[in-house]
Amino acid sequence: MESIIVALAAGVIALVFAALIAWRVIRADQGNATMIEIGDAIRTGASAFLRREYLSLVPFVVVVAIVLGVMDYTVFEHDLGVPATAISYLVGAICSGLAGFIGMSVAVRANIRTAAAAMIGLNPALRVAFSSGTVMGVTVVGIGLLGVTILFLIFQDISAVAGFGFGASSIALFARVGGGIFTKAADVGSDLVGKVEAGIPEDDPRNPGVIADNVGDNVGDVAGMGADLFESYVGSIISAVALSASAVALAAGAGVFHSQAVFPMLLAGAGIIAAILGTFVVRSGEQANFEKLLWALRYGIFAAGGLLIIFAAILTFFMTDNWYWFGCVVAGLVAGTIIGLATEYYTSYSYGPTRRVSAASETGAATVIISGIATGMMSTLIPVICVSVAILLAYWFAGFYGVALAGVGLLSTLGITLATDAYGPVADNAGGIAEQANLDPQVRERTDALDALGNTTAATGKGFAIGSAALTSLALLAAYSVSAGLITLDESGKLVAGGPGINLLQPQILVGLVIGAMLPFIFSALTMQAVGRAAQGIVDEVRRQFREIPGLMEGTAKPDSARCVDISTRSALREMIIPGLMAVVAPIATGFILGEAALGGLLIGSVAAGFMLAIMMASAGGSWDNAKKYVELGNYGGKGSDAHKAAVEGDVVGDPFKDTSGPSLNILLKLMAIVSLVFAPAFVAVNDLISL
Repeated sequence: MESIIVALAAGVIALVFAALIAWRVIRADQGNATMIEIGDAIRTGASAFLRREYLSLVPFVVVVAIVLGVMDYTVFEHDLGVPATAISYLVGAICSGLAGFIGMSVAVRANIRTAAAAMIGLNPALRVAFSSGTVMGVTVVGIGLLGVTILFLIFQDISAVAGFGFGASSIALFARVGGGIFTKAADVGSDLVGKVEAGIPEDDPRNPGVIADNVGDNVGDVAGMGADLFESYVGSIISAVALSASAVALAAGAGVFHSQAVFPMLLAGAGIIAAILGTFVVRSGEQANFEKLLWALRYGIFAAGGLLIIFAAILTFFMTDNWYWFGCVVAGLVAGTIIGLATEYYTSYSYGPTRRVSAASETGAATVIISGIATGMMSTLIPVICVSVAILLAYWFAGFYGVALAGVGLLSTLGITLATDAYGPVADNAGGIAEQANLDPQVRERTDALDALGNTTAATGKGFAIGSAALTSLALLAAYSVSAGLITLDESGKLVAGGPGINLLQPQILVGLVIGAMLPFIFSALTMQAVGRAAQGIVDEVRRQFREIPGLMEGTAKPDSARCVDISTRSALREMIIPGLMAVVAPIATGFILGEAALGGLLIGSVAAGFMLAIMMASAGGSWDNAKKYVELGNYGGKGSDAHKAAVEGDVVGDPFKDTSGPSLNILLKLMAIVSLVFAPAFVAVNDLISL
């Protein structure tokens, strides 16, 4: 019990620290009246979208909560006297939405303050933008750890607490898909008409789609990403505790709060402290170039990782003498670090792969697209090897419980890794505000340096998230398989020799596997098509305003930016429904129709195919984006050249790859796994009844 209190204290510290940083950001200078006006427009649009999105999700959340409440009294065997799973689900949904809302609320205020700080120097701008990202990162881990530990303290049943992960995943998927469709529709639409057709600069105030693009950065890349990694974080902890509950030690009377169950929560708490300390390391000189800026963020991440290893060793020493658990943590942390660096290698214009994509722009958009897709495919090699090695090592150390611990270890320092990701959209917005407010060109140069760094850290963050999704999904798959009686684990978390298992050559399981491998492609197709349809609406509207508003192109009239924001909002909310429902309906339908074993095959197929597809799409999109920026630095003809137009078209293709479909696959995999875990008792009960 005392150990749980320590974990709770770490969560409280995180929220207090986030509040102090947010207060410091909000007190920073906002710049001139024009900047404030632009910032208000962005904040109003972002708040309106998030409010409409959350309200549209209320009916879905209520219906699912009612279903879970009924099952609490009929199928689930909690015997707690209350609908524990339904309550956990509602709390998870609320916490996920709250984490995204807090992060976005600070981001839409930090953008103008970053632009104002850039008027002074590069380092002040970096501090404001990174502080905003820190609020997002620390808030996510603080709320996540508090939610899991408090519910575990109250219900003392991890199968009920799994509802918390289900709620978080539900909101995360809709937030990621809806926000991703919004931001990429606005980005693609405004770029196609503004930069390619009209030949005006990016973020030009004459472009009606610019404000919508800026709004999209916040609702997609801040609120959406925050909800995404919130559910990753809580999913990793829940999977580890769920697998610990199957250990013989618990059945032998070790109690609910035994070391295996508490260790993941304490590890997450130690990661929070390490991440907070790591944020103080991030500094840059005034004349810092891209490499120095990148290393400023790396130092913070590496410092947090090093501190986590020390803290994990201390926890292992005082809680248990099982140093295999420590080995699992290190395996996950090292794998995540390598995956992040590998993603950076394939997406940064400092290295060969993306520079080759830039060079391909000299022969047109087709060769840019071909080169980018090839780069994305090649980028799967290192992450797959790293995750595979981490799985083998963790399983050898501590079975499937060890795999879950590796996932917790990988995500323990999320407070700072998410900060380096969430800071990017703030820097991007700051550049847009500088352009629209006609600030000194030197200000835009500083924000562009931060934006280019943000593109790299965002791609690195996506690679990190994908790696964590693979480990967490596999751990949740193991927890589901135990709950459904498909496998039996011994006290060390390893498969019992001669026990039941999943035979992939059984027809129903093979069918489930093939369906599972198909789902990520169908899901990605739906989200890509959604971006295309929504972007077409923006293209038509921007063209109409350029054509019908007198003086717009001459700069004597203002565009109707609110109209573009409304178009993106309505399109995103309409288009997110089918992909979101598919992630919930597919595993439930498979479990009831084909059986719990076929569902196990579906989860295996979805993880294998979805992991590869997510890496490919995220890396290809990041490479196209930075290839365009490399051309804009003056290479291959620079801005306005034919090579630049080709690179922009490649970036337009990459936008939904890296910011909509690719990141959403992370949540798809984990949501299907946790839905399967929550509904496992229902599948078993129904199929047993049918077999009678």
